Order: sequence, then C-alpha cells, then structure tokens
Amino acid sequence: MTTETPNTHIDFIYLSESDMIAAGVTDMAQCVDTMEDMFKLLHSGDYRMAGPNSDSHGAMITFPEESPFPTMPKPTADRRLMAMPAYLGGDFQTCGVKWYGSNVANREIGLPRSILMFTLTDVVTSAPLAYMSANLLSAYRTGAVPGVGARHLARKDSKVIGLLGPGVMGKTTVAAFMAACPDVDTIKIKARGQASLDSFTAWLAETYPQITNVHIVDSVEDVVRDSDLVTYCNSGATGDPSTYPIVKREWVKAGAFLAMPASCRLDDAMSGKDVRKVMDSIGLYTAWYEEVPKPAHNHIPLVGMRFMDMIEEGSMTMDELEDLGEIVSGVTPARQNDEEIIVMSVGGMPVEDVAWGTVVYRNALERGIGTKLNLWDTPALR
Repeated sequence: MTTETPNTHIDFIYLSESDMIAAGVTDMAQCVDTMEDMFKLLHSGDYRMAGPNSDSHGAMITFPEESPFPTMPKPTADRRLMAMPAYLGGDFQTCGVKWYGSNVANREIGLPRSILMFTLTDVVTSAPLAYMSANLLSAYRTGAVPGVGARHLARKDSKVIGLLGPGVMGKTTVAAFMAACPDVDTIKIKARGQASLDSFTAWLAETYPQITNVHIVDSVEDVVRDSDLVTYCNSGATGDPSTYPIVKREWVKAGAFLAMPASCRLDDAMSGKDVRKVMDSIGLYTAWYEEVPKPAHNHIPLVGMRFMDMIEEGSMTMDELEDLGEIVSGVTPARQNDEEIIVMSVGGMPVEDVAWGTVVYRNALERGIGTKLNLWDTPALR
C-alpha cells in the first residue's frame, strides 16, 4: 500500500499598480456592483472583521506626543500605520488584510500621502493567493460606497454635484456618483490647492466630457447650495470639530443626497428628525465608539461619530439611524419621495477591500495578469 505525498507547493501572484489597472481595479461600475453585493452580506451577517463584535475598522499603531526616542514618529496629521483584516462569505469566500501606511509629509517628496498593500488569502489554509498594490483598490472601493448610496438614495434625475476636496477620494466619489446618476452635467468644486484642482479638472474633462458645467467656488456654502449630490472629500487635522467643514440645513435643497467620507459637522437642523441619517454600517460605528475616547467626533471626524456622541448625550436615539445594508437588502426603504434629504456617513471597512480585491484577483487570473511567486515547495518547518 502506498501513501501519497501531500502537495505542499504554494504559489501566489504579485500585482503591481499597473497590473491592478489591467485587471480592472478602476472599473467603477463593477466596483459599485461589488460593494452592493458586499452590503447584502453585511446585512445577512456573512462576514467578520476584527474586534470582539467583529465590526472593527482595524488595529492602528499610535505614537505619543513626546517620546524619549528621537527616531520615533510623531502623531502628525494623517499619520497612520494600520492593519485592516476581514473575512467575507457569499460568493467571495476569501479573507485578507490591508496594510495602511500614511504620512502627509510624503507629498513633499512626490509620493502619495498613503502607500497601501493588500494580502488576499485562502480562507481555509490561510495560504496567500495574491499580494497586491492597494492604493487604487482602496480608493475605488471607498468611492464606490457613495455610489451604492446614490443608487438607492439619490434622486434619479440628479444633475448637480457639489464637491469639497478634489483629490483622489473626490475623483472616485464623483466616478461612483456618475455610475449611479449618469444624467449629471454640472459640478461645483472647492479646492484647497491649485495642483489638486488642476489634476481633477483634467481628469474630469477626459473621463466625463458630459459634465459641461464646471464651477470653481469659494465656500462650502457654494458647494452645497443647489446641489443634488454633495460630498466632502477633504483632509485635515482632527481634534477640534469646530474646524471641520460644516453643512447647514438652510443651504441644502429639497431632495439632496449627501455622502460624507471625510471630516464634517452638521448644524442642529441637519441633525434633526426630518433628515434621514444613513450609516454605511451601524456596527462599524458602534465598534469605533467603544474603542476611542469621548467625544468620539473629536477623534474620528465623520458625521456618523457625531451621531453616536449625540445618542450618548441623549439628544438622538439609535432608531434614528439607518443601515445601508438594510436599505440595499430591501428591509429599509430606499428614497421614498423627491423631497426628503438624506445624509450618509461613509467610514470604510476592510470587508470592502476583501470584496474588491477578490474580484480584481479573479479578473487577473482570467486575463493572465500578474507575476507568479513561490512561497515554498515544501515548508522547512512543519
């Protein structure tokens, strides 16, 4: 009787940024569809993230204001070293982790603020399937979530986008809005610097020539007024919510949809019961709220964290919040009329990276893209 030698050989593929592009990472329409599938799995519970409630954003290294070690990094604005792991079920059946490194000073030497990598693994053996450049992966999955929101919550006849912050997140959010609302023909933009504005307008002219009316505006009020779709994609320091860009109820037109993936504060009227408040995942904000000091909005500048603070203060109740997964799954109504105002907080979750990373990986396999690397033929230690 013979015993078969087990096959312990493991290969995986490396996908550079150019490989990722060839494999479709910038296909926003497919990304929005993928995020919609992911939200359905979130609603059904067929996922896991980190933390005791399986909803954590990830684990971040923090640095002290003062350290006896001169080489230790300082906690400057947008300084982040973070691991974001997740498992996603359904047709994905994969798990992975994004390593998120960020330093705003990178821009001074010609690098993007964030440099991201993603490892996709087999859910049974944990063997690597792919190691991939993740800047575009992360940018597109983040932008796609406002697109999912717009698909269900924006007016179908939306024509005007108001954008604060025309950087990378601004580009991908606009791309997702266009996938959901193709009749848009006007955009109003407020930028902090000329370089990002020039880059954005050049990209816009090449990618969406149907947007024939481009207005550069001077204030956040101008961004919001008369816009059907509003998004704040700015970056900046956290800590003092009075410095976050505001949205006032008097600026917002009837029927507007606001998707906020960056720092923002709302005036009291925008936080009232007549404005629908949607979270990309209530579980995510609950986990965050347990993890950070209070008030939470001082540390995580998203409008959803302000809602959590208000619930703790007693000025809002949890039943005023709606979950995007429930809306996508048809449990909670989508837009019900042309007049309602809806604001959505977008926090970003590692399950999004797993979802879009899996699709791009499978595209790469089908198209023969990527560099095959060997982990081992037989492991040296077993």
